[in-house]
Amino acid sequence: MRPSTRWIIGIVGILLTTVFFLVPFAFVFMMAGKTAPEAARLEFSWPTEFVMLDNIVAVFQARNYMLIIAFINSTILTVASVTLMVIFGSMIAFVLDRRRSKLNPWINGAVLAGLIIPPAVVPTIWVMQSMGLFKTLIGLILIEVAFGLSFTVLTMRAFMATIPREIDEAAIVDGAGPLRLFFRVILPLLKPVIVTIVVVQSIMVFNDFQNPLYFLPGDQNATVQLTLFNFQSQFLTQYNLLFTNILVITIPMLVMYLIFQRQIVAGMTSGAVKG
Repeated sequence: MRPSTRWIIGIVGILLTTVFFLVPFAFVFMMAGKTAPEAARLEFSWPTEFVMLDNIVAVFQARNYMLIIAFINSTILTVASVTLMVIFGSMIAFVLDRRRSKLNPWINGAVLAGLIIPPAVVPTIWVMQSMGLFKTLIGLILIEVAFGLSFTVLTMRAFMATIPREIDEAAIVDGAGPLRLFFRVILPLLKPVIVTIVVVQSIMVFNDFQNPLYFLPGDQNATVQLTLFNFQSQFLTQYNLLFTNILVITIPMLVMYLIFQRQIVAGMTSGAVKG
């Protein structure tokens, strides 16, 4: 392929990506600045009266400041789930990469199955009820960890393969045990892929709608995505407040992704390039 052709394809790809991202975001932004009657028309147009600040205040005050409670719940859920994913995922990847056994193919198959097989909601609810974890934040944290661990392990293991085994041998010669070897030597070397996992999984958990809906019902347990129901009913939808809510809950993860986008690309590609 000629260099000029690659440049044209690259530019077209960037333009299409920009359009597919900016147009929906611009629509959400304009709808969030409109009054209720104007937003009900669902037109792609600049608001005649810009009332975004009033809409933001109304969104936070809705249902006794439910959005603030939801932000607290989502923050706890995201931080705890991603922390456990990083710890468990890195340890599993370390064992799978460094210790060869006849069980490894079966374990790898189970990890891969976690990405392919959809979760069974009803049996999972029954198990959580029997353990007393249904409708609890701890139970949902364990659910998020279980569903996100496969991706974490596969990504961590791809990066783990790029770390020379001589480092392990040198640490063992110096008297390091398994835990000290992992936490003092290996884990600091995983920083690029850890940043990738933290950002990607934080976005996934923070924006998760299905799992909180099924496994953590109740207003006091609401997460940010479930607050979208605040402005929808059977006969009426307050589109100006609905889109304002979408804008408010989208900005934190969007800012996080923009800040760490280079680290995400580095962590995702390093294992593939060197492995």
